[in-house]
Amino acid sequence: MPRTLYHRTYMNPMEQRFAGIFPFERGSGHFFYAGDSDLSALMHDLKYRHYKGLAEEMGKIVAQELITTPFLSDIDMILPIPMHFLKKARRGYNQTEEIAKGIHSITGIPVKTNLRATRPHRTQTKLTFDERRNNTKGIFKVTEECELKGKHILLLDDVCTTGSTLTSAATEILQAAPTSRISLLTIGVTF
Repeated sequence: MPRTLYHRTYMNPMEQRFAGIFPFERGSGHFFYAGDSDLSALMHDLKYRHYKGLAEEMGKIVAQELITTPFLSDIDMILPIPMHFLKKARRGYNQTEEIAKGIHSITGIPVKTNLRATRPHRTQTKLTFDERRNNTKGIFKVTEECELKGKHILLLDDVCTTGSTLTSAATEILQAAPTSRISLLTIGVTF
């Protein structure tokens, strides 16, 4: 699968996507993602065919490639994008939490769940940019914000398309814990 190598470049396309929207330290999407790519097929399998182990393996692959670079240096915790509890109950797991477990197993960086989805939202696969933004606006809530204060948080998601999910989550984190710092990481990224 083709790597972006964004973690090696300052103001890479992933960082440019979020520049001026909210403050962050660094950002990277690890693999290029397209609807007809091998990564798309893997993501579909791990989300909808219950191949839970694929998610953790993807996290391990990404962590092994990032651990030798400064990208993960000084990260205090991994905060995976949450899934609403009803959706998680239907699927049986949150793929982003599983990816985080894979990263943790290589790096030792703790995985926290101080972010929760307050309401369900429909899948964003076929939504426009504006529909995605409206679909994710205000859907996250920080819990135990004291754990986040002054920490460098790696906000993790599976795929970044428009960035609306990461934006909504980061905005909530920074409102609840303004002294925290955020870096962004996704397995796949479209640009």
